[in-house]
Amino acid sequence: MAAPSSAAGAFHAGEQALQDRVGLRERLAEIAPVVLRDHMPDQHRELFEKLPTLLLGSLDSQGLPWATMLAGQPGFVSTPDARAMRLAIAPDADDPALAALAPGAPVGVLGLEPHTRRRNRMNGRVRAFDKQQGLAVAVEQSFGNCPKYIQARRPEPQPPGVTVPLPVWLGPGLDAAARALIARSDTLFIASASASRPEGGSEQGVDVSHRGGEPGFVRLAHDETGSLVLSLPDYPGNQFFNTLGNLSLFPQAGLLFVDYEGGGLLQLQAEAELLWDDEAARACWPGAQRVLRLRVHRAVWRAAVLPWRWSAPEPAAQFGALRAQPG
Repeated sequence: MAAPSSAAGAFHAGEQALQDRVGLRERLAEIAPVVLRDHMPDQHRELFEKLPTLLLGSLDSQGLPWATMLAGQPGFVSTPDARAMRLAIAPDADDPALAALAPGAPVGVLGLEPHTRRRNRMNGRVRAFDKQQGLAVAVEQSFGNCPKYIQARRPEPQPPGVTVPLPVWLGPGLDAAARALIARSDTLFIASASASRPEGGSEQGVDVSHRGGEPGFVRLAHDETGSLVLSLPDYPGNQFFNTLGNLSLFPQAGLLFVDYEGGGLLQLQAEAELLWDDEAARACWPGAQRVLRLRVHRAVWRAAVLPWRWSAPEPAAQFGALRAQPG
């Protein structure tokens, strides 16, 4: 998503092309100045500052997007003012989303409180990142998201002293445990970028967003090379096309699956393909408007890295309504 310097400049060319395809480009340009801000409103700051986790999207040293979940005690995220965010975290070479972060790097942030289904987004740039200062981010764009498709679950603290195993890097076929986690997941997060190396300006940035579905909503298959291919539905949303607009320009994605029972993170880097008009492809998901297909390139499994575990999910009501829709 572009910096909100003007209504016309609020969305980049990839987003505008998809908005135009559904006949909403002019309408979204009109509402952009109302919903897209260059600062965090007080209610967004209040949410961010009480969260025990925060989703972050960034680019690695090769310019490829990754998504991660950062965690701490509530208050580890602070907002000194409406245009600044600070996270009490240290650099971590084991996390591909943090390994290359440096001042000036673009990041996408998602604050999600699953048990209330509140979520807010922020895109910005790194001001500083070191062990002493933590991660400081300058806000470039802030906006809210609706509570649709979020499976409600409540975080519960994990007793201290849990041993964290070393990260395990996986090839494009993953392994049985990683595939099983994906197959049972009802939530994922996806990082995307409008270009491989955003240098600033109104048409460049990084985004991270939420995708939800009923358990098993991500379909798994293997291509002729043995690479794992994931398919997931694109359900009706705000029509901004932040993620899909990015992927239309730069078809690389960072995926994150959370092991809510064990506190582990499965982070994948994948190549994206959007199936816009393939009725056969989206027939697996009632109500889906499009299908996103992702070919895995590599992944890392980081077991038990989160200090939280989560309660059993309370399903989002939207999926029952989608199933009830006629043919």
